[in-house]
Amino acid sequence: MILEIISIFFIIIGLLMLFTVSFLARLNNNFPKEKRKELSKFCILIPARDESKVIEDLLISIKNQTKKVNMKDVYIIIENEEDPTNNIAKKYGATIFIRKKLNLKRKGYALDELIKDLEEKKIYYDAYFILDADNVLDKDFLKEMEKSYQQGYDIAIGYRNLKNGNDSIISACSGITFAFLNSNGNETKSKQSRNITLSGTGLYIDGKLIKQWKSFPFHSLTEDYELTLYSIEHNLTSVYNKNACFYDEQPIKYKGTINQRTRWIKGYFSTRKKYIPRLKKILFKNNPNFGSLINEICGMKPYIIMIIGAIIYLLNQIITIFKIHDLTNPISKICFTKIILIIMLAYILFAFMTAYIILKDKDKINISEYMQIKTILFSPLFFSTYIPCAIKAFLKKEVKWEKVEHTRRWQ
Repeated sequence: MILEIISIFFIIIGLLMLFTVSFLARLNNNFPKEKRKELSKFCILIPARDESKVIEDLLISIKNQTKKVNMKDVYIIIENEEDPTNNIAKKYGATIFIRKKLNLKRKGYALDELIKDLEEKKIYYDAYFILDADNVLDKDFLKEMEKSYQQGYDIAIGYRNLKNGNDSIISACSGITFAFLNSNGNETKSKQSRNITLSGTGLYIDGKLIKQWKSFPFHSLTEDYELTLYSIEHNLTSVYNKNACFYDEQPIKYKGTINQRTRWIKGYFSTRKKYIPRLKKILFKNNPNFGSLINEICGMKPYIIMIIGAIIYLLNQIITIFKIHDLTNPISKICFTKIILIIMLAYILFAFMTAYIILKDKDKINISEYMQIKTILFSPLFFSTYIPCAIKAFLKKEVKWEKVEHTRRWQ
């Protein structure tokens, strides 16, 4: 009985926190300071070590943009001249940058090394686009992103679509996760002038910021989330541009997605450990970014508290059944029924969320109708695997950055 009361208490507290934060997050007034003219001088930075299998599709999509690109301003970051990526990039007129600090493996370090080199050469741009080598851009991607730049936003991200959503149920569910974060989370944040949650690809950063930093100072396992928290701390403006579409390759095997999400979770909490104390200090200083601050300080706490409450409730039913030692006992039957109902409720909730996102983005999302149905049915199981990923991330003292193998050509 005590465990049941505790579990209900946790769930109620989680819900109250969620509704309170949702209300307070609307109290934001962090709009761009001024409009800008046409984006004339920009560059594209692409970390591309051993990406010869996919880089050509990206370069073709860059060359075919409705907004003209000077291919010399497309920088391909590799680690040695023997990399086959080198010759492919040269064929399209891109600029090759060969890294020297090869002991620093993360993406943030690769971008940092290139930007410092450009700084030494006094080469500056109005905007710096960052892409992954496996991406493919919609022909109007840069044209649409330019609109966000002209509106005055410091940082903008596009719509992250699926490149290989039909390859496996794992890749489809991974893509749906990004669709949910963007179409549900970032779209709402943009409408409320709050800072969006940035992804590590398909974005631009205002050139004034790069000139100020003289580097790319974000080197964590999740450099994109670090940039998100930095942008909130410094009242930078960011926006989600749903019309700027690009395509991204997702892992097709369970092991690949587990390793990827474990790294994300480890990076998420280590980055929060660094930034959240700093955000708390500026929370009540008449900050125009109050909504973004309160939202990020709270983070995933309401959901974690509710999940803990649900787990305690389930454990209480299981403990009761074991104490009775008789499955035919009416109390055991009630406990067993409660367990089944909770699992079914969780399944229906996640399946409904997935169906909602698919229907909302049906004109964009790159998944066949058959795979959409499979994704709706399988997604609750996929989302439940975030729990073992989180446990794995907490148990491991260090999660090393590992390169994700990209092989999927664009069709």
